[in-house]
Amino acid sequence: MALNETADSAIDPSNHADHAVNGGAGSASTPFDPGLDHARLDLVALLDRFTADTTGTCQTAVHGLFLHRVVHCCGPSHGIQTPALGVIAQGSKRIMVGDELYVYDPMHYLVSSVDLPVMGQVTGATEDTPYLGMRLDLDVEEITKLIGDESLPPSTPADASRGLYVNRLGTSMLDAVLRLLRLLDTPEDIPILAPLVKREILYRLLMNGPGARLRQIALQDSQTQRIAKAIMMLRQHFDQPLRVESIARDVHMSVSSLHHHFKAVTAMSPLQYQKQLRLQEARRLMLIDMTDAATAAHRVGYESASQFSREYSRLFGAPPLRDTRKWRETAGA
Repeated sequence: MALNETADSAIDPSNHADHAVNGGAGSASTPFDPGLDHARLDLVALLDRFTADTTGTCQTAVHGLFLHRVVHCCGPSHGIQTPALGVIAQGSKRIMVGDELYVYDPMHYLVSSVDLPVMGQVTGATEDTPYLGMRLDLDVEEITKLIGDESLPPSTPADASRGLYVNRLGTSMLDAVLRLLRLLDTPEDIPILAPLVKREILYRLLMNGPGARLRQIALQDSQTQRIAKAIMMLRQHFDQPLRVESIARDVHMSVSSLHHHFKAVTAMSPLQYQKQLRLQEARRLMLIDMTDAATAAHRVGYESASQFSREYSRLFGAPPLRDTRKWRETAGA
């Protein structure tokens, strides 16, 4: 998930899978970089070693740093993509936001700047060559501090745009990621050095390709920051009736402007966003808390059980009872 800093242009997927980012071992337009190739092999070795005794996601001693190891490709899963940097060492992943598909692999990194309901699926994972990746949570306060540094080169102003993007991975970014991972071997260095390396990674993100999108989330009164506030309100009150006029007033936008910029950032309308939040929480209640479908529907704000079942089936591909039974059987296996 990353590439050659300021010289590289962003990869901007459209609404269709055939326009999604699809990295490979190399391309005709990208010169072979032996240093980058060596660094990728180092990343594979580190992640393979650190995740050797686990499957799934594990938290590390570095705050906000998570490692992933997947040995079997499963069906797509739904969740909330929080602000984070994602880097893949081995394998690939597909992320669907609204009706837009993003594909990234060891040639690319993924950045999300706001909370987005997504559908994700790991591809190319086996026992012999597992999917290996890492996620570093992004702290908006740290981004704000960095863009307030007078030494940071200025950026071209940008309108509100998609809160998730994929870009090419370059040597400078990968080198910083490797140094952060290597701190796991010297935990006594983490309290002092990890914040410094994280700051460098943020700097690389801000200066590389579409980094202006990331700046917008931290700029006071930017359209993206206002949408981030609207998203926070929706997440806090997703089980309540949607009052777009109230949200627009609270974030100092007109209703039409809120709709326009909300869709620009999230690829969906506020109503669609709320619907995904409700359905994902209902699924969590049924799978984790063993809540029955009717109770889960009521707790997330549905008044009609039939409407809940229809919308649940549309999003997850099966009615609530059949879907939860399938996931419990999979977990048991």
